[in-house]
Amino acid sequence: MRVDREAVVRRHAVRMTGIDPTSPLSVGNGEVCWTVDVTGLQTLPDQYPVTDPGGGAPGTLLGTQSQWAWHSTPRPDGVDLAATRRPYRTSRGEVPYVDARPMHGSDDSSLDESARWLRANPHRLDLVRIGLVNRPAHGASGGDGEGALGGPGTGGPGPWSAPSPARLGPCRQELDLWTGVIESDVTLGARHLTTACHPERDALAVRMAPGGTTAPDHASLGEPVDLGIRLAFPYGSESWSNAADWTRPDAHVTAVERRPDGAVVRRFFDGADDPTYVVRLWTTAHVEASGHEVVVHTDGVLDLVVEVLPPDRAPGALDDALDVDAVLAATRAHWPAFWQRGAALDLAGSTDPRAAELERRVVLSQYLTAIQCAGSMPPQETGLTCNSWRGRFHLEMHWWHGAHFPMWGRPDLLERSMGWYERTLPAAQQTAKLQGYDGARWPKQVAPDGQESPSHIGPFLLWQQPHVIHLAELLRRAAPPEARADVAARYADLVDQTARFMADVVEPTPDGFALGPPLVPAQESYAHLRDRATNPPFELAQWAWALGVAQQWRAHVGLAPEPRWSEVAEGMVRPLVRDGVYPAIGVEPFTIREDHPSMVYGLGVVPETGLLDRDVVRTTLAAALADWDWPSTWGWDYPALAMTATRLGDPQAAVDALLMDLPKNTSLPNGHNRQTDHLPLYLPGNGGLLAAVALMVAGWDGAERETPGFPDGWTVRHEGFAALP
Repeated sequence: MRVDREAVVRRHAVRMTGIDPTSPLSVGNGEVCWTVDVTGLQTLPDQYPVTDPGGGAPGTLLGTQSQWAWHSTPRPDGVDLAATRRPYRTSRGEVPYVDARPMHGSDDSSLDESARWLRANPHRLDLVRIGLVNRPAHGASGGDGEGALGGPGTGGPGPWSAPSPARLGPCRQELDLWTGVIESDVTLGARHLTTACHPERDALAVRMAPGGTTAPDHASLGEPVDLGIRLAFPYGSESWSNAADWTRPDAHVTAVERRPDGAVVRRFFDGADDPTYVVRLWTTAHVEASGHEVVVHTDGVLDLVVEVLPPDRAPGALDDALDVDAVLAATRAHWPAFWQRGAALDLAGSTDPRAAELERRVVLSQYLTAIQCAGSMPPQETGLTCNSWRGRFHLEMHWWHGAHFPMWGRPDLLERSMGWYERTLPAAQQTAKLQGYDGARWPKQVAPDGQESPSHIGPFLLWQQPHVIHLAELLRRAAPPEARADVAARYADLVDQTARFMADVVEPTPDGFALGPPLVPAQESYAHLRDRATNPPFELAQWAWALGVAQQWRAHVGLAPEPRWSEVAEGMVRPLVRDGVYPAIGVEPFTIREDHPSMVYGLGVVPETGLLDRDVVRTTLAAALADWDWPSTWGWDYPALAMTATRLGDPQAAVDALLMDLPKNTSLPNGHNRQTDHLPLYLPGNGGLLAAVALMVAGWDGAERETPGFPDGWTVRHEGFAALP
């Protein structure tokens, strides 16, 4: 059914008429992202706060982050991952796990020094803060004296200062999703700013020109001013939610080399001889530098390109000239091509009044996941906007970030991060070997090095393990038939090593192969029971399905079946049934009615395996919907519930679950899924929404109904989707 893609996308352009502290806009390419305020820059960081769960200084949503830029503070003496390992009893004897004392939520400030340092290092860097600055013009008095963009103590050239919100005046801004360009009108100085990110180079383009038309009376803001753009450079931060530390100017060096076409800025940390990263400024404007700041200014139109580079890429890129027009041309070519390929959805004409909002969420989620979740590593839960968990990513969330890409006909966007598993496979194999298991055990909360973070939860999770097989299978199915053998060959080793651990970690019992203890299920409410929790229904179904898929992959690459895999897949313990429903775990207290109601996700996220009884899942779902503690759930729960309802043949329940009117199912004006003050965006909610919609539209192999997740009254025009497993 033909979809007018441009019309659908353009009707959801994001328009801002002032400061919304929760909803800044972003441009990016999956590998780097800039988040900006109403000026089109990062002028007002304090107006967009992110709280620290440990009670430290707040961070900001206005970040400049990349997949590749990480930093570690010097390691204190005695800090060692081995010191955090604790033995847990299993049927094969004691098995060591990276452990830590229980924490209160995300506040890990009470942990010992080893655990704290290992959880905080390496951490993702906030590379540069780029904002508007002003100074009096033509001898006029004034200016705000607000100081450095980064905060007190960073220093700065000349009399430039950041404008206050009052001094800035009214602003108007639009993100054109069809082209990926942000246009902003600023009253102060009557300026129009254009902001864009190059789709292939880690470069931000800014054009500031006369012509802002937000307010008719610019003179009302006082005397004339000169405007410039300031770049401020922070130190790395060990804070849970703040990627920039402005209080340690002596711990890093900002070396500026002026060039006729701009400047090269090299950033050195902790006395190192080599730069951690390099920033190339392309501009013909004046460049002033002092301390950890650079100001660019000129009369008339100011064009500036800021390219951030890892040291290994810098030598070849420093002279590869880039200007604003080239960046704008590239982004205005890239984004229409992005929207024209893959799947599309049009819900106009539906009688359900929620249809327009669902379509808005679908369009914005495609944009947000493309710029924040499609890079060379699995993304963090707050993407490249701000730090959560110090920028470290969670592998159990990778499915929720990226599984939708092949479902929507854009498998290449997931393939970019799958290479991380290939690079990290030796570390995962070492973890399995240390614990006495075959194959590879994938961690939970990690940085690029693949080392598990000490925790009383993460190292005991299992449900991230089958994700590698699930994602690989989605990529194989999304490939053209003639290319599927190549996909199978590329990921065969990952699938094999993942399955080997899965088949080895199970516990043989008279009732079949069991999971745990030790174990923390996807519903993390049982962390205090990790030494005795067993058999969560979701994970049991994951094991049965993923090992079956791994067996099929052996045939895809011409190998004989592994008898053990079939034995385990077909012999998993059937989950406990109590009072007609599935409890969350197989031991007391059985079910705590908070956090994720994941006992129903084994028929929804996971295709039907026969391990779970459809009628019991249906009854369990109804019971959860009736009395669950919904404020304690998270943004990906609502799509997961919708997937279960869809596979159970209840499209009305699917739509209702997907659009529950709850605080953690909120979609902000910029499309982000807000959770809390310290999780002000949550990309698993966006990616999960797209995965659920794909299932609701395209169904699965053997589904009997078209668009099985949408009830009567919905007009669903769609194209480009493929049936799911």
